[in-house]
Amino acid sequence: MAVSSLAFARVLVPPSPRTDVRFFSLTVGVKEDRLGVDNKSAGDDGSRGEGLEHFLFGSKDLGKDWSSTARINPLFIDGLEIFDEKKQKIAVISEVSSPGELELIQPDNVEVENIVIDFRGGWQVIPAENIVAAFQGCRGTVLAVSTNSTEAQVFLEALEQGLDGVILKVEDMDDIIKLKDYFDRRNEAKSQLMLTKATVSKVEVVGMGDRVCVDLCSMMRPGEGLLVGSYARGMFLVHSECLETNYIASRPFRVNAGPVHAYVAVPGGRTSYLSELQSGREVIVVDQNGLWRTAIVGRVKIESRPLILVEAKENGGDDTYSIFLQNAETVALITPEKGSSGRTAIPVTSLKVGDEVLVRKQGGARHTGIEIQEFIVEK
Repeated sequence: MAVSSLAFARVLVPPSPRTDVRFFSLTVGVKEDRLGVDNKSAGDDGSRGEGLEHFLFGSKDLGKDWSSTARINPLFIDGLEIFDEKKQKIAVISEVSSPGELELIQPDNVEVENIVIDFRGGWQVIPAENIVAAFQGCRGTVLAVSTNSTEAQVFLEALEQGLDGVILKVEDMDDIIKLKDYFDRRNEAKSQLMLTKATVSKVEVVGMGDRVCVDLCSMMRPGEGLLVGSYARGMFLVHSECLETNYIASRPFRVNAGPVHAYVAVPGGRTSYLSELQSGREVIVVDQNGLWRTAIVGRVKIESRPLILVEAKENGGDDTYSIFLQNAETVALITPEKGSSGRTAIPVTSLKVGDEVLVRKQGGARHTGIEIQEFIVEK
C-alpha cells in the first residue's frame, strides 16, 4: 500500500541571492534547533546527510514503522498540532481559506513560535506576501504546506525574502527531487567563481554572422554580465548594456552575447549554446569578483551583424581563448577590478592587443552541456 507523507524541507531564502543559503531537511528557523528537533541522527558521526531526513506522518505508530526501516526523523500530527518523537509540541497548523482567517495570523496573535499555514482558498501568492510582510523581523517562524515543487518555490520567494520554509505534501518523489535541485541552485549562489586575468592577443574584424542578444527578466549592474566563449575551457565575461551612452539608451537587462555557436554558462556548472536559449531558460549572471546569481531569460534575438574575433591568453599560460562579438560600441568585455585600463569594461571597438580581460577557466570536454573527462582539441 502506498503511504502518503509530508516531507519537510527548509531553505534560508535571503534578501539577496548573494547571501548565504543552505539546504536542510528540516530547519524552520535561522538556527537549526529552533523547533527543538534533534538533527543529529542522520549519520553515526552526527553529521547530516544530503537528502530529506524528517517526515511528517498522520500517526506516531506509522512514523515508528517507517523509522525502523529507513534513516529518518519522524514527526506526527495530532489534530492541528505537530509533535516530535518525545511528544513535544513543535508547531501548530493554521488552515486559511478566507481573508478573515489570514488576518488572524499575526505575530501578536500566535501563541507558539512555529506555525504552519495550509492555504485552502485558492489564492497563494498575495496571502504569502502578506504573511512575509507581517512577520518580518519577528521571532516567529512560518511555513506553508505545498502540494508540489512549483508551489513551494512560490512560497519560498514571496516578497523576495520568502516564508521561512515549506512542508512538501506529495506522493511523487519527482517533486522532492525538483525542490532539492532548486535548493541546490540557490545554495550554489553563495559561492564565488574563480575568474582569471587574460591578455588580449588578437583583435580582428571577420565579417557577418548571426549574433544573439540575451534579454533577461532581471536588471544587471555595472561589472555584471554573462560568461560566453567559443570554447568551454575558457569563457569571457561579456558586459551587459547597462552603461549610459550618448547615442542609445542603456538596456541593463541585455547582453549582446555573441554568435549562435558560442557557449554560455548556465546553472549547475553546465553550458548551453546561445542558439539553444529561449524564454524561460536560466543563465548565470557574474560580476568582476566572481559572485554570481541565476537569472531567467525573457527573450532572445538573433540577427545578422558584423563580428569581431577576440583571442586572449592567460597571463603566464599557453592556452588561447576565443570569442566572437558584434562589432559595436555597446558590446564590451569586463576587465579585472582596478585593471590597467582603469575601466569596468572595454568596448570591443576600443579593444587592443595587450588589454586585460576576465575569463573563466574550466573543463573543455562537454556532452549536452555537462563537463566530462575525455581528450579533446578545440581550435
